[in-house]
Amino acid sequence: MLSRPRTMIARPKIARTARGFATLLLAAAVAVSASVNAVAQGVPVVRDAEIEALVRDYARPIFKAAGLANDGIDIVLVNDQSFNAFVTGRRLFINTGALVAAETPNEIIGVIAHEAGHIAGGHQQKLRDQLDRAKTMAIIATLLGAGAMVAGATTNSRGLAGAGMGVAAGGGEMAQRSILAYQRGEEITADRSAITYLNATGQSGMGMLKTFGRFQSALSLSGTQLDPYRISHPMPQERIANLEALVKASPYVDNVDPPTLQQRHDMMRIKIAAYMQGQAAVSRLMRKNPTSLASRYGDAQQTYLYGNPGAALTKTAALIKEQPKNPYFQELRGDILMKVNKPKDAADAYAKAVSLDPARSGLLMVSLGQALMAVGTPDSVKKAVTQLNNGIGRDKENAEAYRYLAQAYGELGQIPAADLATAEGHFYSADYKNAKIFAMRAQQKLKRGEPGWLRAQDIINYTPSNKLK
Repeated sequence: MLSRPRTMIARPKIARTARGFATLLLAAAVAVSASVNAVAQGVPVVRDAEIEALVRDYARPIFKAAGLANDGIDIVLVNDQSFNAFVTGRRLFINTGALVAAETPNEIIGVIAHEAGHIAGGHQQKLRDQLDRAKTMAIIATLLGAGAMVAGATTNSRGLAGAGMGVAAGGGEMAQRSILAYQRGEEITADRSAITYLNATGQSGMGMLKTFGRFQSALSLSGTQLDPYRISHPMPQERIANLEALVKASPYVDNVDPPTLQQRHDMMRIKIAAYMQGQAAVSRLMRKNPTSLASRYGDAQQTYLYGNPGAALTKTAALIKEQPKNPYFQELRGDILMKVNKPKDAADAYAKAVSLDPARSGLLMVSLGQALMAVGTPDSVKKAVTQLNNGIGRDKENAEAYRYLAQAYGELGQIPAADLATAEGHFYSADYKNAKIFAMRAQQKLKRGEPGWLRAQDIINYTPSNKLK
């Protein structure tokens, strides 16, 4: 089931002085080097088994072509309506706005190919190096400017003091332009790498050109005048010019997405619209082809969220009849049954979803665990513990799953296990203070040296500067 975001990200203010710019560069270097869970990074994360599976299917051949197949790259969905994607560490973040705006899988695959170019090219490490150089430039300029201002003051020379201020400000400007120019160069390199990966996988680059065309249209409509030397990406028109010949020279330029993949893409778009953008957005997507499977899926989602659960069950049953092996139709059925307080029937639906899911998503296993807990018998709670642990085994950073697991252990009277699960939930929510408190509580009741005790010790010893696996 699509989850709503839990956290918000703060926008940093731009420092304008040389010293302020040096501080900003240092902060950026720390941010780029961080590799912690997305919640700790303040990102409004969205979780959904269906969407995550589809985006991973998009990414898998691209990552293989880029030599990243065995690098354990995570894909994180971000609740943001802008068309954007970015990488940090071994994580690729994609905005839900990009997924909804892209009319074809190829457009998103092009975005993924571009970001894979950044990862494969080691651009984050190189950016750190450039940030260090730019920081040094800014600091030196500040010191030189300060020296000139002191000299001007001691000689009573206003001109020399003014020149010192100019040196300081100019040094910050030069450092800023240097790092932005470097970033623009890396963007062009990533664009070209993306075309290489698309060719290697027999896919068209037309989706990339369409994306850049969208950016160019938006820029023109806004009437915004940008200084091309003060932005971190090349202008859309420049990017299109750089890529158009390469894209059109490819033997795969006219390749289109397989119909089954396009259908999954359409269903993803309408699902995100239903949960994140409201009924009007769903209606706009349905208008193009109101009888399509995607439109009927969106209609069932809308009926579940805003209408009559009985009608939603009827519409979902029709979807299941058409695609009996689709795990996400069974998931929707389970969601509706939970809403009408029929946890036993919901558990049956979720169990079918788990059995049908080729991606083996931990999210579906957690949903099954929740339904089994709601059934409320001792036997169902024991089964819930098994399913929740299975889900966590597939998705260890799912903080909500630990909270349900703690509740299940508590109902079974297994208090040390409940305390440890609570500690894990706080830890993966980046609430390290409470994580340590519950880890200490658990450790007091666990046998020294056993796996649970050692895990509690890891949480107790954790500091944000240390990476805890």
